[in-house]
Amino acid sequence: MSSTPAKKPAAPAPQRLRALWPDIKAIVEPRKGSLAIGLLLIVISRLAGMVLPASMRYLVDDIIGKHNQDMLVPLVAAVVGATILQGISSFTLTQLLSKAAQRLIAELRQKVQSHVARLPISYFDTHKSGELVSRIMNDVEGVRNLVGTGLVELLGGILTAFLALFVLLNISPMLTGMALAVVLSFGFVLQKAFSTLRPIFRERGKISAEVTGRLTESLGGVRVVKGYHAEKREEEVFGRGVKRILDNVLSSLTGMSIMSLSATVLLGIVGALVMFIGSKQIFAGQMTLGGFVTFTAFLATLVAPIFQIVNIGTQLTEAFAGLERTREILSVQPEDEDPNRTVALPVINGEIKFNHVDFEYEEGKPVLEDVSFESKPGTVTALVGSSGSGKSTIIGLIAAFHKPTNGTVTVDGVDLSTAKLSSYRTQIGVVLQESFLFDGSIKENIAFSRPGATDEEILNACRIARVDEFCERFAEGYGTIVGERGVRLSGGQRQRVSIARAILADPRILILDEATSSLDSESEAMIQQGLSHLMQGRTTFVIAHRLSTIRRSDQILVVEGGRIVERGTHAELYGMEGRYHDLYTRQHGLEANLFLAPGEGDAIPEPVASGNPKGSSGAPPLRMLS
Repeated sequence: MSSTPAKKPAAPAPQRLRALWPDIKAIVEPRKGSLAIGLLLIVISRLAGMVLPASMRYLVDDIIGKHNQDMLVPLVAAVVGATILQGISSFTLTQLLSKAAQRLIAELRQKVQSHVARLPISYFDTHKSGELVSRIMNDVEGVRNLVGTGLVELLGGILTAFLALFVLLNISPMLTGMALAVVLSFGFVLQKAFSTLRPIFRERGKISAEVTGRLTESLGGVRVVKGYHAEKREEEVFGRGVKRILDNVLSSLTGMSIMSLSATVLLGIVGALVMFIGSKQIFAGQMTLGGFVTFTAFLATLVAPIFQIVNIGTQLTEAFAGLERTREILSVQPEDEDPNRTVALPVINGEIKFNHVDFEYEEGKPVLEDVSFESKPGTVTALVGSSGSGKSTIIGLIAAFHKPTNGTVTVDGVDLSTAKLSSYRTQIGVVLQESFLFDGSIKENIAFSRPGATDEEILNACRIARVDEFCERFAEGYGTIVGERGVRLSGGQRQRVSIARAILADPRILILDEATSSLDSESEAMIQQGLSHLMQGRTTFVIAHRLSTIRRSDQILVVEGGRIVERGTHAELYGMEGRYHDLYTRQHGLEANLFLAPGEGDAIPEPVASGNPKGSSGAPPLRMLS
């Protein structure tokens, strides 16, 4: 019976802060000018805010107590002027730093998205798209408190507290000492609370990403959900996720409530002590009434920043948790930053070789074993076999989505694991079984493979792929919006758009993964001509379950259990009466294939010569797939 691995204990707070310091520095340093101005503004604001409590002593003792009305107007004018100055400095501070914080969030989101888009396919295999969306959009949100008013307000609160402490000590050292003892005890409570809250906030980001991921999947697969009447089940799954978020929020609210309770008790205890001891000192003549009023006002100035520190400290705790998660994803190496990928490929001929290739997605679980074959430029290689045999993995290696565990995959003699992806992937085209379209126009989806293509080039690709036949019936023509994942088009229409996109890309290597599976027989027959045009002079790899579509391939590889068990042309493999013969006759029956037997009229042509990669004169023309 397997046991759940023990949860890795969180690193101590100082250690985590040290780990985050380079990231914090990278965020703060470019904005140190704005932060310095913000700090100056907060100092002006806090000093101006102290004029009112400081004036209370003069108002009570010198103006009211001594009936000195001449000082009243100047004092009130000073208070009004200080208040206006405080308001202006606070407004300027918010405008300066809040906008800087929002710009930071935008930059970080762009940086994280750019990084995620360059991660290897294996990362996306283990992380839900909705989870990644949440991490891009939400995890960076709290970081605004590092550059926004939060951090500066915290520094301003600390400054105010020290200034207030200085004034209080001058008025009554005894009262100040007692108040300070209570405040320090509250500081111990704060430290404990923040150490408890930080992992809760970090866990909240993780749970939120998971719930968002499942919700995204559920909405994306709404037709499957409705088709199986599974709305209630999805509702229950989402409900459990929401309950996890709620439990997390309630846990954090408990910690925050404890801090608020402690702060309230602190305020009450300090207030009671000031009332009792201050009254005694006034009765004993050790303090004037004005001094007592001023002490009370400055004590509020001392305590208010403490409440503020509680609020801002919580925000900073959330910011650090989000920064940790952002740092975590940014630490994953993008595939195009692999130090082994140093070879920039020129325009390739498209000769692909597999040399004793092994591959594992998980260690100890081989998917491919000792796979070797060669595909000459301008030829068609078909991969057939049962589901899970390893065909798509071979295609993934050709597209450089993965690296072999052992052996090499070479293109024109260059080890593909050393090639710069930017120089290779611009020379391959892919048409998948599930045609993915973006929520844009038909024209935008076709131009995705070559954004700089002219309208004429796009229209030509549409004519070859027979997109024009259905597109011109739409009121908006090529400007018709296809909807999310192309939902407003039929499966065959989406596939034709995908084929047009590949035609426009003009690739040297072409991958067709069940490219006509979504088409009816009539549409397939029409598009085969377009595919034949697309395949001319290109190294083409075809995965097809309809074996009739790959009869005229230059070579057919039969893949079973991660190995190539048979290879040859259709006629050769059919004559062997092995695995390919079994697969083919199951689909079509013996009689349907007699006309393809060697010696009969429609014999299988010889493969295109490897010396003519471009399909130029002298080489036989590339045949249609069916």
